[in-house]
Amino acid sequence: MTAIETLLAGLFDYAGLYPPASLDLRSAANNYLQYRRSKHSAALGRLILSLDRADEFRSIVGDSDADLSLSIIAAENTDCAVLAQYIGSGLRIESLEIKCSEPSAIERIARHLPQNVMAYFEVPIHADSLPALESIRAAGARAKIRMGGVVPEAIPSVPNVAQMLKTLADLRLPFKATAGLHHPLRSKQALTYHPQSPTGVMHGFMNLSASAAVVFFGGDVEEATCLLAEEDPAAWKVSADSLRWRDQFWTADQLATLRRDFFMGIGSCSFEEPIHDLESLGWL
Repeated sequence: MTAIETLLAGLFDYAGLYPPASLDLRSAANNYLQYRRSKHSAALGRLILSLDRADEFRSIVGDSDADLSLSIIAAENTDCAVLAQYIGSGLRIESLEIKCSEPSAIERIARHLPQNVMAYFEVPIHADSLPALESIRAAGARAKIRMGGVVPEAIPSVPNVAQMLKTLADLRLPFKATAGLHHPLRSKQALTYHPQSPTGVMHGFMNLSASAAVVFFGGDVEEATCLLAEEDPAAWKVSADSLRWRDQFWTADQLATLRRDFFMGIGSCSFEEPIHDLESLGWL
């Protein structure tokens, strides 16, 4: 694969059920099936689904349910036995995502997970999250960070994100990111699809990916901060064998290592926007 294909492989977990898309389940499931047949299907990861809608999902997709990879959103008090029952009945649940930053709860949930289900624990992007991150690592689970929302104040600052990435890299703790990552590069965008939507400067998923590479391969917070803040498309060069930002570059092999060992993916309510933007930049 080329460098960009390596970076994008399975990158986008499709979260069409969630804001700002907020689609009904049938539409989201149909979109996911369509994306699996599209030209850039290799960039598609799992379908994100709330546990309490698993039965509805099964009634919609029918015999296709065992072929669709799912990441399940669940509450902190979810009974993992219920999860195991769905898996036993044929649902292909590969990961569980829970908003939880209490170390003892993280340890308890991870201990009771069904076999072969990876847990992602969403923690806030600030220094006080370190005990939770250490508990996630000790439990053999992964972290989840939220990069935006439907209002400007939901977007974390560049310095805070850079420090969180450095902390994750120092812990060698794999993570996924969610929300506000529809566009490759940092830019001012509408935060919803409403005509009177608020706007904000959204983080770019290419900025995030490369910043993760910086800290994972030994760079410092200052480098990651500069990269996260980059808004100039001319600062980037995408070739068959590497991704370059100014004087930094990463080979396809390095990007494969990054994706395998550290930056696990992105939850996005849009699959079409990221792909369209990459095509417009000439990177796909």
